[in-house]
Parts: sequence; C-alpha cells; structure tokens
Amino acid sequence: MGSESNERSSTLGDLGWRIIGLLNLYRLLIPPVLFAIFRFTLPQPTIGGAHPRLFFAICALYFFAGIGLVLAQRLPRLPGQLLLLAHAIVDSVAIGLLLYASGGVGSGLGILLVVPVGSVALLAEGRQTLLTAAIAVVALLVQQVIGQLAGSAPSADYPTAGMIGIVIFVVALASWPLTARLAESEALIKRREVDLANLAELSQYIVQHLRESLLVIDHEDRIRLINESAAQILGDRSAYPGALLGEASPRLLYLLSTWRQSGERPKDSGATFIASNGANEILPHFAPLGTDNPPPVIVFLEDTTEIAGKLQQLKLASLGRLSASIAHEIRNPVGAMSHAAQLLGESARLGDEERRLAEIIRTNAIRVSEIISNVQSMSRRESALTEQFELGEWLREFRTEFCATLPCPEHLVTLHSADDGLDVRCDRSQLRQILWNLAHNAVKHNGDTLHPIELRIGRLSPTQRPFLEVADRGQGIPEALAERIFEPFVTSESRGTGLGLYLARELAQANGATLIYEPRPGGGSVFRLVFSDPLRWRA
Repeated sequence: MGSESNERSSTLGDLGWRIIGLLNLYRLLIPPVLFAIFRFTLPQPTIGGAHPRLFFAICALYFFAGIGLVLAQRLPRLPGQLLLLAHAIVDSVAIGLLLYASGGVGSGLGILLVVPVGSVALLAEGRQTLLTAAIAVVALLVQQVIGQLAGSAPSADYPTAGMIGIVIFVVALASWPLTARLAESEALIKRREVDLANLAELSQYIVQHLRESLLVIDHEDRIRLINESAAQILGDRSAYPGALLGEASPRLLYLLSTWRQSGERPKDSGATFIASNGANEILPHFAPLGTDNPPPVIVFLEDTTEIAGKLQQLKLASLGRLSASIAHEIRNPVGAMSHAAQLLGESARLGDEERRLAEIIRTNAIRVSEIISNVQSMSRRESALTEQFELGEWLREFRTEFCATLPCPEHLVTLHSADDGLDVRCDRSQLRQILWNLAHNAVKHNGDTLHPIELRIGRLSPTQRPFLEVADRGQGIPEALAERIFEPFVTSESRGTGLGLYLARELAQANGATLIYEPRPGGGSVFRLVFSDPLRWRA
C-alpha cells in the first residue's frame, strides 16, 4: 500500500492488518445481507420493521462508512490505534441504530457487535480493549432506552441487553491475554524474518565475493546462481541468473552434459574451455546438489593459466639453476667441436663421406649450442622492457625480415588486420623472439603445402584485448601432446629441443600476455597471443 501503509504496519503489524481486512469485509457484507433479509420477509419483516426508512438509511450509511474506513487506511501518518477507535465507534453506532430500527435487542441483531468488538480488542493496546467494549455496550443500552421511550422496544428486553453486554465484555477481556501473545509471536516472527534476511544477504555477499568462481545450474541447464568472478569468466552479458548455459558457454554445456552421462569430465584436451576474454584457460569441476534426477549442479571454474605458470616455475627452479651453472662449461667444448668440424670439412684431403660426417658433427654442435642459449635465457628470466607501439606496422617489418632470413617467399606469409591502428604494449625484442619461434614452427609443419602461413591481428570481443594469431595448414599437434606442448622438453619431433614453445609462453607471461594453442578447423594449428588489457596499461 506504499510507504504510508508501511509506517502504520509498524504499529499494528502484518497480522493486525489482515484482521482489519477481514473486519472490513464483514462490515461491507452486513448491510446487503440485512437488506436482503428484510426484503425476503415482507410483508412482516423480522428486522427493520419498527422504522423501515431509518433501517434503509442506516444500511446505506453503514455500507459507505465501511468503504470510508477502507480508504482511511491509505491516509498518511494515521496512527493505527486511532483507526481502531474509529472502527469501534462506527460499528457500535451503526449496529445500535439498526437495533433501534428493528425494535430493540429482541430482533437478535445485538450479536453482530461481538465480531467487531472481538476483532478490535485483539489489536487494541491496554485499556483501549475495555474502551472498545464499553462503547459497544453504551450504544446497546442507549438504543434500548430510546426505543422504550419511543414505544418501539419493550421493557422486558433489558435483561437480554444486559446479557449481550456481559458477553461483549467477556469477549473483550478474553482477547486481552491473547493480544499479548499475538504481539509476542509477531515480534518473534519479525526477528526471525530479519535474521533470515541478514543471513541471505550475508550468504549472497560471501558467494559474490569469493575468490573461487562458481555457478549453480538447474536440471533445465539454466543458471540459477552465479557470482561475480564466474560472470566475468563466462561474459557478463550472457551469464546471469535465468540465462541458458548454452548461450553463455556452449563448451561448458558440453562438458556438463558429458559429466552427467559418464560421471566425469572428458579426458582429452577438450576438458577445458577458453574464457570470454579469449586469454584464460578454464577447468570446470562439477558436484551434484540434492538427490533429484537430474540434480542441480554446482560448477567451480578454475583458471589454470596462473596455476600452471606457478607449477612450471616451481618445477623448473632447480633445473634452471643447475642448467645455468653447467651451461658455460658445456659451451666451451661444444664450441671447440663445432670449430674443429668446420676446419675438418674444409680439408682438401677428405672425401664426400668424411665431409658429410663432419657436417653432421658441426650441425649437432650448433644445435647443442642453441639448447644451451635457450636454457640460459630460461634461467635468467630477464624482465621485459615494455613500450607501446602500433602492431600492424611492426608486423610488416617482421614479415620482411623473417622471409629474407629464412628464406621464405613473402607470398607464403600473409597478413590479415581487422584493426589498422591496433596498439599493444610489449617488449619489442621479446615479441620478436615469440613470433619468430611460432612462425618458424608453422613453416616447418606446413610441409610442401601451398597454403600460406597467416598472421592475423585484431581485438577480442567483448574485452577488446589485442591479439596476434599464427595459423598454418600443417598436420597440427597430436591430441596426446596438445595439453603438454608448453612444457619444457616436450616435442613431437625427433630432433626438436622442446624448449621453443615453453620459452615463448614464458616471454608472453613476462609481458602480461597469454599464449594459447587451438586446433584449426579443417586441419592445422592456431597459436593466439593475447596481449595485456589496454585498460590496465600504466603511463
């Protein structure tokens, strides 16, 4: 009923206003019912026969007074106890006049006072309960006296009027202790409601501010609960309570359906999915809620990007220190071997077979030297000297240098730009090392195919984070190695070192970027470098 009704509700309470509502209904029903009884008992009506016109007028006025009391509840700042007093006066005066018009208490209408008096007495405070009963009894006796003086009520009705008055006081007094109990019960209910509201608010606050990302999915695959961090992972625009999970993340819906059917996540490389920002790899964990079939499911979303980086750092800490300590000792003899093999190969007395063996020695010495350089770079973890520059222009210069050095025809390395003015913040030399590694791998795995190596740049939706992709049409990464290709010394080639992709990801993380692999639809590989968020760049 608005803020005014809320103010009065603080006086009478919700139960009190429900009782007042029933009393209003009772008051609006009495006049038409009495009028109907009068009409059906003509020509000798059982009620209203002493003064028919007055009876009609009182019925009409009582009905409209009831409507007025209903409207009075909407008045601002009207005290609840004053409204109760108005109810008591209106009911007592109206029913007293109806008794007078019907020839006194002999008509039996006096019993109509019991319900209004009992209802108001339940809600009245202290002595107002007795005042309500007294008003009704006074109205009853006054109409009896006036009726006797006017000759419409016999004097023999006084005992009956007295009995009705006693009944009214008994009802009022019986309501007094019940009023206190109702007040205590309502106060207890309000305290419980406040406690429950506080607990619900506290639970909502805890869920929303948990570091862990979680959401609850019902049996219809709709999101019923989701906290802030989970919404950021799935995308704020499509992940909200009531939304279909398939619209927010089709991949997560597939993983959930697979878990429901088999009780576990897929054990292949599809056990994870990419967050809406396109940069983070997410591992979901599922747990049923309840015993329904199918039950609601609580889903915990684990960001594996940061965890994997920490694990890699712990695993390689000792390896890096050991490798760095012996790298210098290894480089000297390897350099001597390479130089000796080169001199041996230039000897005029060697045959073709001996020259081939010398070349094998020199080639593998160079390869060992490259491994040593990579290990030293890995152990040093040099900090990035980031700067802001335009990626498209830098990429064109890189392609020219790459194709001239490899060598490789420029038409086999194509550029695709969805944003000509795309700026990134990165260490130029480290970005060159990352992209050189990725592009070189793409050329090697592309084989003899005529499909070009594609270098694509653009922005991810909806985060607008810049990205750089290297895509090829080679054989792709074997499924068994797809989750481990960024680990050190993991390679699909017999002659590979297994350090290139690991160093590329390490350098990306040093620049606040993320390096992700995805199989390319139709065959091949896509390596996506997602740069740091432009909104977090510092001047």
